[in-house]
Amino acid sequence: MLAALLTTLLFATSAVCGYRTAKQIGGAEANFWRIALATIFLTIWANTVGTGFAGAPEWFMLSGLFGIGLGDSAYFQALPRLGSRRTVLLCQCLTAPFAALIEWLWLGTKLNLPEIFCVAVILIGVAIALAPGDHLKIPRRELNLGIVACVFSSVGGALGAVFIRKAFAVAHAAGVYPDAGTTGYQRVLGGILVPTIILLAVKWRSAQAHGPMFEKKTLQVSRDKWRRIWPWVLANALAGQTLGVTTMQWALATTSAGIVTAIIATTPVVLLPMTRIVDGEKIGLRSLIGALVAVSGVIGLTCFR
Repeated sequence: MLAALLTTLLFATSAVCGYRTAKQIGGAEANFWRIALATIFLTIWANTVGTGFAGAPEWFMLSGLFGIGLGDSAYFQALPRLGSRRTVLLCQCLTAPFAALIEWLWLGTKLNLPEIFCVAVILIGVAIALAPGDHLKIPRRELNLGIVACVFSSVGGALGAVFIRKAFAVAHAAGVYPDAGTTGYQRVLGGILVPTIILLAVKWRSAQAHGPMFEKKTLQVSRDKWRRIWPWVLANALAGQTLGVTTMQWALATTSAGIVTAIIATTPVVLLPMTRIVDGEKIGLRSLIGALVAVSGVIGLTCFR
């Protein structure tokens, strides 16, 4: 439970930093660099303090492919179409039930009735806190594409979480108990391929559409932006894909995917005071009520474990 709560706090911090970087250099590039830097940090850890490829690396890499590679890439496609509040709401609220369902069908892990009730309370609290106003008008095509991307992201994240559970089971059955940093390293190796391909495709399309002169101007602008935002990029990589992934691995080593993802679903609620401090966003009464409901669900899960 402590590990899942730490993951929630780290993912909320990462979201603040990630929003700043995505606004400056674009979602594809921001997503790539946070994963690339995390890969460097976790590689150093796993090959010095950790145990390298010990355990079940193939399962952890599959988890990274679905959760980090496909899931996060779909998330960044939903953001510009639905906006951050709707995207976070849909993705976070759908990942937990998908994870619980997949883990039940595949691994046979069931939640008891009090735990199911607490998961539902958490998701209801997140929905209350983050449901956007009706004034936001989205074209039908963009709305449909955004919803499909959110569902794809949620399924990818859920599969990634359940693959972690499977990986730990395989490793423990073989008598190997890898640390969370090592498993995070193995996972991020599987997740970096898709963002790399997407970024290369975006750069290639830009070069084909605008020509080399445009690319030279873009490179100069990019250098100026990087001088301003590199601390945000570094913080995003550390909080999200380095420490956040590590604590999530720690949580999933002992706790079912449905419960862990439900607790992590409170990330956008934890994010509310952060955005108030960093971006000056006001917190309304509905947001406070939703936060209280979600926190009560987390407390309930702790009591019923």
